Amino acid sequence: MTAPFRFPRFFVTSPQPCPYLPGRQERKVFTELSGPHATELNDALGRIGFRRSQSVAYRPSCAGCAACVSVRVLAHEFRANTTQRKLMRRHADVEISACRPWATDEQYQLLRRYLAARHPTGGMVGMDEMDYADMVEQSPVNSVIVEYRASAENGVPGALIGACLTDRQADGLSMIYSFFEPDDAAWPGLGNLIILDHIQRAHEAGLDYVYLGYWVKGSARMAYKTRYRPIEVLGPRGWALLEDDAVPAAARVKLPA
Repeated sequence: MTAPFRFPRFFVTSPQPCPYLPGRQERKVFTELSGPHATELNDALGRIGFRRSQSVAYRPSCAGCAACVSVRVLAHEFRANTTQRKLMRRHADVEISACRPWATDEQYQLLRRYLAARHPTGGMVGMDEMDYADMVEQSPVNSVIVEYRASAENGVPGALIGACLTDRQADGLSMIYSFFEPDDAAWPGLGNLIILDHIQRAHEAGLDYVYLGYWVKGSARMAYKTRYRPIEVLGPRGWALLEDDAVPAAARVKLPA
């Protein structure tokens, strides 16, 4: 009798400078997502803190450091605060649609503006059109591009102001990568709007969670993720609620001095 699918082989990357904590090295463990059971494997790995990039699932595996913590919003229990409700009202005319994962030049040009303004020294800043197309289109699982546009005028679609590559998993939505019009006074808080929209989408689809990737306590780049409560973090004993931005005991790991 054969097993339903072959146990995946895992590999480890060479150490590289950590993009979040100066002076530290990052390392990732990863496996390929392929074959008829790629979706089931991605779902199972997502529940234990893996993320998807094209046809690869990965998670941090850094020697002596566990600062990167997987986080997910509880979609059914989420209640927007006053600031979040105000933001949704301000952008009530934004037109939102879930599209098949097909890269467009309009998306790519928006990504370039976003990276140049928000992550000018990041590893993605050198992406060309083919790199972007691979990121969007090489998905072995159920993925969409959610587009956010200014309201249409005279039947003409409005400008693309935001987008998010999103996977639908068995228990939630996984936000793989989002980008938006940067530093535009006419569209403040677009990154927050995209997350709020995904929480609503998950709730309406009967899905329990929105996976936001990794959070590092004290990292300014990741502080926004803890604005969405209740939110859970993944530790050695499983998922636990995050309270007051302090990693709970179930997820706490002492870092080397």
